[in-house]
Amino acid sequence: MNRLLFIALTLLFTATTQAEFRAGAYAQDISPTQFPTPVNGGMKGAFAKEIHDPMLARCLALHDGQRALVYVVVDACMISREICEEAKALAAKDTGVPREHMLISATHTHSAATMAGVFQSDPDPEYVKTVAPRIAAGIAQALKNLEPAEFGWAFGSDPTQVFNRRWFVKDGQSYENPFGITTDRAKMNPGNVNATVSVPSGPVDQDVAVMAVRSRADKRPIGLLANYSLHYVGGNPAISADYYGVFAAEIARRLGADDARYASKPRFVGILSNGTSGNINNVNYGSSLRYKRNPGEQIQLVARSVADAAMGAYDAISWQKEPTLDSEEINLDLGVRKGSAEELKQAKEWMATIPKDKDGQWSDKKAIYARETVLLADYPETVPVKLQAHRIGNLSVAAIPCEVFVEVGLRLKQTSPFARHFTISLANGYNGYLPTPEHHALGGYETWRARSSYLETSASTKIIDQLETQLATMKRRVK
Repeated sequence: MNRLLFIALTLLFTATTQAEFRAGAYAQDISPTQFPTPVNGGMKGAFAKEIHDPMLARCLALHDGQRALVYVVVDACMISREICEEAKALAAKDTGVPREHMLISATHTHSAATMAGVFQSDPDPEYVKTVAPRIAAGIAQALKNLEPAEFGWAFGSDPTQVFNRRWFVKDGQSYENPFGITTDRAKMNPGNVNATVSVPSGPVDQDVAVMAVRSRADKRPIGLLANYSLHYVGGNPAISADYYGVFAAEIARRLGADDARYASKPRFVGILSNGTSGNINNVNYGSSLRYKRNPGEQIQLVARSVADAAMGAYDAISWQKEPTLDSEEINLDLGVRKGSAEELKQAKEWMATIPKDKDGQWSDKKAIYARETVLLADYPETVPVKLQAHRIGNLSVAAIPCEVFVEVGLRLKQTSPFARHFTISLANGYNGYLPTPEHHALGGYETWRARSSYLETSASTKIIDQLETQLATMKRRVK
């Protein structure tokens, strides 16, 4: 064969091979091994003595021949920016995939080892040291598992498990918040048929978004990443992945991913990411009905319900052989809400005079939030908030490092220039709740100044504007 023709054919074959869409997945165990271990999710720090079901970092890697995108969903209440950055740096060094092409998020289970200090729960530094290297190992293995694949997405719906948890306080009614203020006009989790509140203060998002990959050769399911805007369920003893873990196992079962035919292949990984659920939970406070559940029972019920919707979407997928990938990442500097000099003085007085319980922690919310005021005083005036926007074919995905209010997610779904969109919350760090300015004006738990809610009141508006710009930029690059 003519040498020049041989070289040309080799280059053509290489280019064709490189352009082939591939996918891989892996689930990495990141459970603590030393007990008791701190668990966050409440006003008081709790401690787990055993594992009910493991904490995993579920990884999904996509590659279109030019660019890789890696999704990691970690069984954690929230995950610090420092852990995310270290994991990405280690994985990038090992694999060559730029860290900007990696998204790491937390599920928001309230039954996981603490990874970020919030209220009176601080992480075990020895455990924290182990997390980033294990996440990085999971990313590397998912990339090693890449194989020729097909991609698809679709949306299902489950309105039965989502309720807005913030209710309007009726005219003439009031309550005192931890700062001694009685003007808040919204109340979180008011209790069933509470006579002091009227109606929920916002909508819900009932979408169950699904994106999935399967082997091109034998149509074997490789991985499925779903997204649902539900805060969490709870009810299992720690350590537990909550309903996110049960959903993953349920999807694997329904897809027949454990079929003996696939025993020699990498295991399928089901993943459920947290959508914009900052003001959404699983309890209908407008109903007088209350159900007594055994530990973990509600988790099973919710997981199966969401899996029903996810499977309905999966069955509607139109599979694509060559989806193109794109991404945009930026750090947006946002202001930090701090107490005034007078408020800081009052906080220190409350901390000095309000007694702690026998466990060495406060139950009194005035003292708990006073401590938060003191801690926030040492924060910088602004903090970088990492925002990502991804495109996989004609589907867009955004990532925000906050407990994002549902209104933000619904707005991005409405304005995305692509066919459909979903947003992953608690991604690439933790910057607290993200209420809209209107919700800040109403007050209520999610707006109270603390490490769980400290961004400037206009943060959601600036984040929406920035993500819409990033999505528009990617749209202009579509050929």
